[in-house]
Amino acid sequence: MPGLYVDSDIDEIVANVEQIHGAFEGKRVLITGGGGFLGRHFSAVFERMNAEVLKRKCHVTVLDNFVSSNIPSYEEGERDGVTYAHHDVIEPYKSKERFDYIMHAAGIASPYYYRAFPLETIEVSVTGTTRMLRRAEKDGARLLFFSSSEIYGDPDLKHVPTAESYRGSVACLGPRACYDESKRLGETLCYVYHTHLGLHTNIVRPFNVYGPGMSEADYRVLPNFAGRIKAGQPLKIYGTGNQTRTFCYVTDAVSGFLKVLVRGVAGEPYNIGNPRPEISMLDLASRIRELVDADVRVDIVEYPDSYPADEPNRRCPDISKARIQVGHEPKVNLDEGLRRFFAWTSEN
Repeated sequence: MPGLYVDSDIDEIVANVEQIHGAFEGKRVLITGGGGFLGRHFSAVFERMNAEVLKRKCHVTVLDNFVSSNIPSYEEGERDGVTYAHHDVIEPYKSKERFDYIMHAAGIASPYYYRAFPLETIEVSVTGTTRMLRRAEKDGARLLFFSSSEIYGDPDLKHVPTAESYRGSVACLGPRACYDESKRLGETLCYVYHTHLGLHTNIVRPFNVYGPGMSEADYRVLPNFAGRIKAGQPLKIYGTGNQTRTFCYVTDAVSGFLKVLVRGVAGEPYNIGNPRPEISMLDLASRIRELVDADVRVDIVEYPDSYPADEPNRRCPDISKARIQVGHEPKVNLDEGLRRFFAWTSEN
């Protein structure tokens, strides 16, 4: 899938997870949301491991319905032990295979798209998660649910950096609720299946993962900035520009997710991100101006009607739990990650 990831990034992820390669020998993995930004990286990693590392191939099935993509990012068929299929995860998936791992990464994460598809957003996190949990129960599989840092809402300042124990401050009525609350219910479903049925479930809460392969139509901050730079337009920063985020480069994030899949303590949630630096949008724009070879201008504007209100003021993860229990340790600092990302966007 040329242009949808960088080969050296895939090599880096495979090297990062060397200690768990054996956990995938001869196993069967089901990935939902496989056509998305993260899903494409998982697929490429398994293809690479099958081609170059594993003695017994890991058989991977990848599903997506491309509801938030105008152009499907894969064709159906099999490549290096990875089988790609078009399927809507809210519908039953009928397969005679028995899976060892299920990675439920399907979801509509971009604010632009979950405002356009609020019911589908809820269904994939609730109905889709229920179907995958039932499949995991039937197969005796481990299930990894991809939640979101959005479940914390706008955290109390005493809880920044935010640990997994923080219960969140989230509105059940509002433009973000379809995403935030359905992810929270998805987590509850995982909790119930673990505590009442003994299923090995884990939850990952990604914090602003970015990298090559993000779509300009995603409308999140970094692909948005990249598109405007290429078009010679000023960067638009909403509100005051003082809202802060942390950013985790895709190689670190995908490595962390795979480590949770294999090493995660049953029933536990894990923050996956990079806690340093916590940076304001204004400072992020300044950092980008220093790194890219372009005239970068900045406009501070009001929030557009298409952007959901109630944006969190701060978002920064405490990754102590993931560091101790699964060995998640980000390696790519922000400047290096931005260089890689903008090098990719200049050609794609």
